[in-house]
Amino acid sequence: MPNQPFLQLATTRRSVRRYQQRPVPRQVLERCLEAARLAPSAMNAQPCSYILVDDPVLRDAVARFTFNAIVSFNRWTLSAPAFLVVLNRSSSLARVGATLQGRSWQQVDTGLAAAHFCLQAAEEGLGTCILGWFGEQRIKRLLRIRREYRVALLVTVGYSAEEPCVKERKLLSAILRYNREGE
Repeated sequence: MPNQPFLQLATTRRSVRRYQQRPVPRQVLERCLEAARLAPSAMNAQPCSYILVDDPVLRDAVARFTFNAIVSFNRWTLSAPAFLVVLNRSSSLARVGATLQGRSWQQVDTGLAAAHFCLQAAEEGLGTCILGWFGEQRIKRLLRIRREYRVALLVTVGYSAEEPCVKERKLLSAILRYNREGE
């Protein structure tokens, strides 16, 4: 559904855990990556870089590093036609800021970039799911990722094989306060 208003896009975008076995054209994925590239970041640090994994052998290996015999809830990743591997590398200024503030802006920046990618993917008619559970060191070895980079997130991406459904979300009145939390 190209060109839908943003709230409609936000309403229909959801995590997809079953994909059609049809490749996604690279130019479509590159538009999604362009949206991620344009995401805001603290002090314009732009800490993210990306590896798009669409080679079937590598894709299968990455998928297998998202679950194991004990933790099997991510087996569905085997159906994903592609993975976006989101890398980040913090600057010394970002590390100092995170220490002084007690929060990592790099994590916020990474989440914003992933959200931009996922929203553009939805605009393109694709499904996505952001993953935080994976074997980072195994993925780093497989994809020859340099030591100074962290694998921050994985995002599965492809054409959904699931029927659209309504997302359950809290009502705005349940989560919004004006001016003070206690009023």
